[in-house]
Formats: sequence, C-alpha cells, structure tokens
Amino acid sequence: MSKRIDYYNDPNAPAANSLVPSVNVVVTNDAGDLLLIRRSDNDNWALPGGAIDLGESIPQAAIREILEETGITCEITGLVGTYSDPQHVIHYTSNDEVRQEFSIVLAARPIDGQPTPSSESREACWVPRHEVSNYVMHRSMRLRISHYLQGGSAHIG
Repeated sequence: MSKRIDYYNDPNAPAANSLVPSVNVVVTNDAGDLLLIRRSDNDNWALPGGAIDLGESIPQAAIREILEETGITCEITGLVGTYSDPQHVIHYTSNDEVRQEFSIVLAARPIDGQPTPSSESREACWVPRHEVSNYVMHRSMRLRISHYLQGGSAHIG
C-alpha cells in the first residue's frame, strides 16, 4: 500500500522533485462543525482535498475532491489562503514522488449528502470546532484550520 510521509523543516527529508497544485477545503455545516477525513495513506485526520487536474478550475477540483473523499456535495464560499512552504515536503512511497507543498485552501458549505468514507478516507465525519484539537493531524492541516477559525483576511504563505 502506498504511504504518504510529511516532512516539515527536516534536514533528513528527501529533496522535492515535483510541485503539484492542490486544493484543500474547510467545509462547515449550519452548526459550525468541520468536515474531516481520516486519510487512508497515513491515518492522519485532514481537510478533504487533492490535486487539481488539467482542465479543472480550482473550485471544480475542490467540489470533485470533497465528493470523492466524503460523499458530500458542496458549494464554494470563499478563500482561506494559499500554502507553499518549501520546508514542507510530502513523500509518496508508491512512486518516490516528493512534492513541495502547494495548496490553495477554500471554504465551502454542504448542499447534499452524508459523510461517507472512500478509498482515500478511512473515515469522514463532522467534527465540532472545539473538538478539532483532539484529532491527530499534520501541523500543516492544523495551521490551515487555525487560519480559517481565526477569520479575517486570507492567509498567503
């Protein structure tokens, strides 16, 4: 099984060999709960998202990824920020790809569906804001969620 290994500011991390535009999405329901997935490739909790395919707009990719990973149809409502820290690299063991972080994070609201796991997510569920800190996730995901919860202008970094 392919694994994903995140490295941050690690002198022993492999050198990046690709840069792939991706999108993550903070989906919140009417109660203010956040939609999280438990990733199949590293068992960490995360916001739904993934690579932007050729021929897709950023919102189209976000909507597709949310539906694929969670079973939720959503509507994009805003921009949380951009994340491109070269100190964060992601190693995919199946093909030895090492990506430099490049993620656009959007906000969305659900329109239809119930959280349902997929081949990319062991679990998908609504998590109350005050419980998010109890979920094991990479620091980059925690940072994205923190920026969303703090509100204000979009994060550029």
